[in-house]
Amino acid sequence: MASAMVTSFRLRPSFSAATSPSSSSSTSNVKPRPAVILPGLGNNSGDYKKLEVTLGEYGVPAVVAAVSRLDWFRNAAGLVDPAYWRGTLRPRPVLDWYLNRIDDAVREATELAQGQGLSLIGHSAGGWLARVYMEEYGNSDISLLLTLGTPHLPPPRGQSGVIDQTRGLLYHVEENCAKAVYTPELRYVCIAGRYIRGARLVDNADANVDSDVTVEIDNGEEISELAIASNKKSGSSGPSFRARFVGQGYKQVCGRADVWGDGVVPEVSAHIEGALNVSFDGVYHSPVGSDDETRPWYGSPAIVKDWIHHLLE
Repeated sequence: MASAMVTSFRLRPSFSAATSPSSSSSTSNVKPRPAVILPGLGNNSGDYKKLEVTLGEYGVPAVVAAVSRLDWFRNAAGLVDPAYWRGTLRPRPVLDWYLNRIDDAVREATELAQGQGLSLIGHSAGGWLARVYMEEYGNSDISLLLTLGTPHLPPPRGQSGVIDQTRGLLYHVEENCAKAVYTPELRYVCIAGRYIRGARLVDNADANVDSDVTVEIDNGEEISELAIASNKKSGSSGPSFRARFVGQGYKQVCGRADVWGDGVVPEVSAHIEGALNVSFDGVYHSPVGSDDETRPWYGSPAIVKDWIHHLLE
């Protein structure tokens, strides 16, 4: 039986001499499970084409759930639900359209699986929507749920200045979806990024940490050297405007501004109890606005090589 909490790991990706995909896939005679890629809020299927190709280089066939940017406007249907204004919105029926797209992609991947299980790769909101799907549609064919920068945890209730942007959806997931596990039958792997540390709007003794300065951790190893060195204003001794701005976004997700995250989702929100929780230094949230060399996201080839083994096990 799995323990309640699986140890978390911090990794610094190496951007040189990436492991050869062909050599990785050839080390085992077992054909990798197909993967279903679930787009995040506001993204479309095309944003994940390069990730699909990268997975294919490791021998992992992938299917991207069919989602367009315009599809996300369907969520506006929730505005007419009184539960939206009470902050008690439920995923169904407002998100049935997305759950149906997951099901279509799962059916397609199942044909490729030939009796094997499937891996679900949920980016951002796609991760918690995968949990809803597994709860509503069943998870008998799913062997792995790997989430990339997913805000799994709802914000703290009743905190001043914090508004639940999901209007109750994440509370529903936390209270009604199965808890994360890490067992031979089903594994949850939750990956977070440490791209930038947020900051509070107003400096104080507890928050006077410059988010653009490389700092030391207990073992003396440096943590993230941020991809955008220009964040810091010359001569400034306090947090940059960017750090304060990002911090306000983090605060709406986890209740705190002065935490590390991927620029959108705080690290603490992307990890859940019971899962194998992993953090990558210097990794940005989204394929949109990313750059494989200077601002890599979770699906950049140099980052994928450090988590691909979960799909090959």
